[in-house]
Amino acid sequence: MKRKLVAILSADVQGYSRLMSVDEEATVRTLTAYKEVMGNLIRQYGGRVVDAPGDNLLAEFSSVVDAVQCGVDIQKELKGRNAGLPQDRRMEFRIGINLGDVLEEGEKIFGDGVNIVARVERLSEPGGVCISGTVYDQVKNRLPFGFQSLGEHVVKNISEPVRVYRVLMEPGVTKAGKGLRIEARGKKALVLGILALLLVVAAVAVWRLYVRPTPPPVEAASKEKMAYPLPDKPSIAVLPFANMSDDPGQEYFIDGMTDDLITDLSKISGVFVIARNSTFTYKGKDVKIKQVAEELGVRYVLEGSVRKAGEQVRINAQLIDAMKGYHLWAERYDGSMEDIFALQDKITQKIVSALAVKLTGNEKELIAKKGTDNVAAYDAFLRGRGHYLRLTPEDFAKAQASFKRAIELDPNYGRAYAALSAVYWDASVMPVLLKDLGISWYEVRVRTIRCLEKATEGPIAHSVKSQRYLWRRQHQEAISEMEQALALDPNDPTSLYHMGYTLTFAGRPKEAVEFFKKGMRLDPHNPSRYLTGLGRAHFSMGELEEAVRLYEKAMRLNPETAPWAWGWCLAAFHALLGRDQEGRALIETLKKEKFTKAGTYNLRYIMNNAPYKDRAVAERLVEGLLKAGLSPAPIRGGYFPAFEENRLTGEEIKRLFLGSTITGHIFYPQQFWMTFQKNGEFTWRGPGSIPSDTGKVRIEGNMFCWKYEKKWWGAEFCGTVFRYPGGTPEGKDEYFWCTDLGFSAFSPVR
Repeated sequence: MKRKLVAILSADVQGYSRLMSVDEEATVRTLTAYKEVMGNLIRQYGGRVVDAPGDNLLAEFSSVVDAVQCGVDIQKELKGRNAGLPQDRRMEFRIGINLGDVLEEGEKIFGDGVNIVARVERLSEPGGVCISGTVYDQVKNRLPFGFQSLGEHVVKNISEPVRVYRVLMEPGVTKAGKGLRIEARGKKALVLGILALLLVVAAVAVWRLYVRPTPPPVEAASKEKMAYPLPDKPSIAVLPFANMSDDPGQEYFIDGMTDDLITDLSKISGVFVIARNSTFTYKGKDVKIKQVAEELGVRYVLEGSVRKAGEQVRINAQLIDAMKGYHLWAERYDGSMEDIFALQDKITQKIVSALAVKLTGNEKELIAKKGTDNVAAYDAFLRGRGHYLRLTPEDFAKAQASFKRAIELDPNYGRAYAALSAVYWDASVMPVLLKDLGISWYEVRVRTIRCLEKATEGPIAHSVKSQRYLWRRQHQEAISEMEQALALDPNDPTSLYHMGYTLTFAGRPKEAVEFFKKGMRLDPHNPSRYLTGLGRAHFSMGELEEAVRLYEKAMRLNPETAPWAWGWCLAAFHALLGRDQEGRALIETLKKEKFTKAGTYNLRYIMNNAPYKDRAVAERLVEGLLKAGLSPAPIRGGYFPAFEENRLTGEEIKRLFLGSTITGHIFYPQQFWMTFQKNGEFTWRGPGSIPSDTGKVRIEGNMFCWKYEKKWWGAEFCGTVFRYPGGTPEGKDEYFWCTDLGFSAFSPVR
């Protein structure tokens, strides 16, 4: 055994036997929940629960200041929870805290320090905190609480009496950061102290009645009316915070704060968090908490408001248990813009504590990461994210400008780089979004690569990397990136969607179904993309009628964007079922769509963006598209058959490239030549006025990567190589590569 000096907190339930005699099962449930809350707060303050038998709890802290602050926060938290219970069912703890020497054996502690804290605890009132004199001496000028002396008390087997103080936790008790201390220093001092205390009590009563009234109860939600079954863990919907500022232009900032709060909570595996896309459907609407809970299938709802005036911010937030119809807590947070990250953290921690959720060490670290300390950069980031989510060419241009501004203000802002990479990648797969960016398709691909080099390792970056791998037909690598994304944010519906999408193309559609369903449960008001994901998975499993049903439902729910995003797939499904006319009508409609870039809809374009690993599934889709009237591209077979059976290994790529010259077409009939040295250095030359260039290639696994001296802004891009069935030396198409910058056919020069 070894000795150590620690702060010890002891707590037990007042009237526990009475509570058990009234309703044993309910008492045990409440005790378990309250101990969970206490344990969570103790860990947040750096403490450790030593033992928790029956209705008792013993904890130790390395900091006595943290121990007292934790004890006060525990009582405040439990007071809020008790407010929603009938008077005779409320469970109140007494808490005592001592600083003393203990003996440690394994996980247990013993000794005089423990004996003293037990005595101090028994002097506490239910819902109160008492401390020993050794604690008082350390914290009297360090905490914003008052302290009332309860005199000296004898403790069994302790030679000297122990001084005991009551912690005065109510607002108004403190003055200039120093506690009010009432000690027996003569009759006059005692009388003055009592008068002062009475004034304080009166002030507190006025404050409670008039300044900060208890929030009114809300109508409780009905479990029977829930649109979805309640999850088996705490579930919450964070409603868009209301803009109480005079400036409507602050909407982006307030929406961004709400979004960040959702993002932080969604990183916690022990909480079920409804996605932003679904909660923001209530923005600006006067909805009842009951309605929100029943429509989204959650127990808890957070709502609030933000007032931003100059550099000052006021946040009001309240967490509501919709099933019981009462507020777990309601708080106001004031600070400057420089404090914004700390204010957000306080709200998140308060929610976590109220829901009695345990955070892993990794989750604590993830929540603490904000990416920047530069408030102006954060403001620009929020502005950019607001534009990015609108998914229009104009907003994408504004998102690009805002994210670039955030990076200018903080060149190390990895989160802004990740967001900018998503802007560029999305613009490359939805060419209509390129319209106002002012750059070419090739440049957005290159910029995606450059941004990812500096991006934070978060769900956004992993998702973009996954899509790059999928484009290059590196299916396992794409899955690995999505696994990392979900490890960082298990509640992110976008990551769940992309995992389902990736698994479907990788030939694992049955597994994909569960990811699409989970994403839709977290994002119930935005079901279209999950429905189409499910439809694609069912198509891959040969279930065409179900695929059609799901796609048609998605298009009914989202008629604005669904046709141009997913209509070509539905056209193929109709044609495969013998409904060629319906398929052809849909293809013709797509060709006239305002979102469709001229020449976009041919077989090559569609199949480049449909990276199926399974050749049979891909060929079935091609058959349907051709029957529906989609034109083949002017290349061999109408599209590039990038299937596993045609892929070259790394050794085959080396033999094909190193020490050889290849030639092919950039865009038919524009021809290019590349001559490779044995060491990987190469020379590139193109037709006519296009300048020549040099560079170096490296081969890694079954992938090649190359970097030009002048072209493509110095970015290294990678790809895979495939045999082109039926290709000929004359056609310069015996092989083709699939790189970040697209597909090209080529042949070796013999």
